Amino acid sequence: MAEETFSDGSLDSGAALQRAAEIMARLRAPGGCPWDREQTFDSIKRHTLEETYEVFDAIERRAWPDLKDELGDLLLQVLFYAQMAKEAGYFDLKDIAENLSAKLVRRHPHIFPDESGATVEAADAGAVLRNWEQIKLEEKKAKPAAESLLDDVPRTMPATLEAYKLGSKAAKVGFDWPDASGLFAKLDEEIAELMVEVEAKHNSNVEAEFGDLLFTAMNLARHLKIDTETALRRTNAKFRVRFAAMEKSAGGAIALGAMAPEELEELWTQAKQTEEKV
Repeated sequence: MAEETFSDGSLDSGAALQRAAEIMARLRAPGGCPWDREQTFDSIKRHTLEETYEVFDAIERRAWPDLKDELGDLLLQVLFYAQMAKEAGYFDLKDIAENLSAKLVRRHPHIFPDESGATVEAADAGAVLRNWEQIKLEEKKAKPAAESLLDDVPRTMPATLEAYKLGSKAAKVGFDWPDASGLFAKLDEEIAELMVEVEAKHNSNVEAEFGDLLFTAMNLARHLKIDTETALRRTNAKFRVRFAAMEKSAGGAIALGAMAPEELEELWTQAKQTEEKV
């Protein structure tokens, strides 16, 4: 393969991607890596989710060298799927790229009017988003009808994200709370129902009611236009900082474990107050 290079000797992006794809093909070929050869779509998918979260983490930490590495690991998942699909005769990396390019052109008629066959004005980001959604609807009309509007929400995505998506889909046909205020009332209702089951020690019902509470919280986040993953990750990061401060004040985790609950609460309060002063 002839490789195009820049003046600094580096490969262009197309050649670099092609080289990565060729390495993956070699790893999967007879005589290649035993581990890579035995992988399947099902064995790899959990790694895809893990790599996605690691990309999130690098972005949150603004760790750009780490992000480069993590995006490479995520790209590895794409290369794995593409190679396995090619071996099975489904599609290959070229098909994936061409399909994506066609979709991007089709959904951006304000940028590619000649290629998309449409002329659409998009004065701002809101107009672009509305056009995008309308084009997506037109694309779905061309596909076999699903049994339910909710069928295209994957059941395998994280449950909190699935709840968010389900609420969004139902809202498209008007099945939704008019505004966030109704959801605050619904949260109170779900908390009360959960407390009843907890006090009655009905464990199976406790799980069900807690699920209802989470589902309502996800829909409240949707109404408030909150990215639930980002919100919870920020809270997790805040908890890490405060707990580390508690450990430092106590003289370590072992000393912390020997403290009484009221002492722990006092350290937690101190950690919060110190954080607020920064």
